[in-house]
Amino acid sequence: MYALKSKRNNGFKRHVAASLLALSFCVSGLATQAQAQTVIAVPHSGIRILDPIITTAHIVRNHGYMVYDTLLSLDSKFTPKPQMAEYAISDDKLTYTFTLRDGLKWHDGTPVTAEDCVASLKRWGTRDTSGQVMFDKTASLVATDTKTITLTLKEPFPFVLDVLAKPSSVVPFMMPKRIAETPADKAITEYFGSGPFKFVEAEYQPGVKAVYDKFEDYVPRSEPPDWLSGGKVVKVDRVEWVSMPDAQTALNAVQSGEVDYVESPSVDLLPLVQGNDELTVQLLAKLGSQTMGRMNFLYPPFDNPKIRKAAMMAMNQKDVLDALIGNPDYYSVCGAMMGCGTPLASETGAETLIGKGDVEGAKALLKESGYDGTPVVILHPTDVVTVKAQPVVVAAALRAAGFNVDLQAMDWQTVVTRRASQKPPSEGGWNMFFTNWIVPEVMTPLNNPMLNGRGKNGFFGWPEDAKLEELRAAYVSAATPEEQKKIAGDIQAHSMETVNYIPLGQYKLPSVWRNELSGFVEAPVPVFWNIEKKE
Repeated sequence: MYALKSKRNNGFKRHVAASLLALSFCVSGLATQAQAQTVIAVPHSGIRILDPIITTAHIVRNHGYMVYDTLLSLDSKFTPKPQMAEYAISDDKLTYTFTLRDGLKWHDGTPVTAEDCVASLKRWGTRDTSGQVMFDKTASLVATDTKTITLTLKEPFPFVLDVLAKPSSVVPFMMPKRIAETPADKAITEYFGSGPFKFVEAEYQPGVKAVYDKFEDYVPRSEPPDWLSGGKVVKVDRVEWVSMPDAQTALNAVQSGEVDYVESPSVDLLPLVQGNDELTVQLLAKLGSQTMGRMNFLYPPFDNPKIRKAAMMAMNQKDVLDALIGNPDYYSVCGAMMGCGTPLASETGAETLIGKGDVEGAKALLKESGYDGTPVVILHPTDVVTVKAQPVVVAAALRAAGFNVDLQAMDWQTVVTRRASQKPPSEGGWNMFFTNWIVPEVMTPLNNPMLNGRGKNGFFGWPEDAKLEELRAAYVSAATPEEQKKIAGDIQAHSMETVNYIPLGQYKLPSVWRNELSGFVEAPVPVFWNIEKKE
């Protein structure tokens, strides 16, 4: 303290005055620190893209839940609930009316209007798999006054509420009209919404740090939080996301108290923290995730269905899951594209994947296909625990079957950017990448982003598959759950035959946080409302 360093010849009074002044500064500083509660979190990845509509990357979706809000949200029973808006449905099931609740403001203080929401839905609907289907059935979507949104259908579409309440990629987040009018193939350049946190752009370091302040004017719903529905009550002042690509470093940081929370620790390192009574290790996303590989249908060699089939035959899920997770307590072999343990689960066509693979069969089919040695460019992220093992294991399997593999190392955000490129692999494109979806994202043919046969208007990889689109339309039109299940089985069989994508199993990862934190909401995505921090 300054007073302790002052010279004795300054006199007793001056010494006391300085001491009291220093003490007041110290107490004031401590009070300010206690009042400004900050949660420092290590997410599963750094963030470089800030538009949650143009990408399905989960880190960008998580950013979206911090900054934006949705008209509806799902609760833990998969029931759509009002969030920004209440809703009513006409007797003929053709008109849906959404009424914005009171108190909704954008982060600049202006009121949220129905026109903002209409523009947001239209932009989202051009990108999202289920949104595209909904808009195929839509006659009009208009703002009938400042608080009312009216959706009129051409024919009944019973999934409207489910689609608007979808919990993940691509989430129909609401944005101000001028931002939502950005073309859907262009990234937005302003980053504010009406959600519970404000993005602090001045402190943003792409791939390194993202900062969110509590939005003081946010009015939460009165219901308790349940999954992604209910009141989003923010109980801390600030959340900082800091990137730590090395899993050991992240766990060391949470143990030392340098950070408060680690979203996705490496399973093989969990024993290091499970015995620490200062930490909580808990599974928040209990349905878990599916991991998978996606091929590029636009260019050789995977424009050839026989070569795609040969590649799939060379793989098996257990090898991938052992490398990715290791501990079988946290993973399960599962050949269902729509997830095991879900109502529409079917493992038709996945026999080699859930078995030991068939390398010899893959070799024979590859020879029959006329494969000419074209390199298979596999994107290999090295900085994210949940996606760095799959490319290495699959590359080895493909080489064993006779493929020429070019495994290219990069960080995950480069993968997220590069996978959107439709250039040839030799010009910065790609042939194969790996990703993960939470099970609620893939559990129906309507929501599953990969089960899209709309070519260049679909998900990365861009298969053009009229038969798949016919089957999805039949699923939407099915009159009974039994008929839906049968059609979902047909979609599984067709998609495995064409190798739309390669399901590589399911896994669950707990999160780790210091015991000073409490109030975490069990949800399929990590959220920071309702969290309290004790100093």
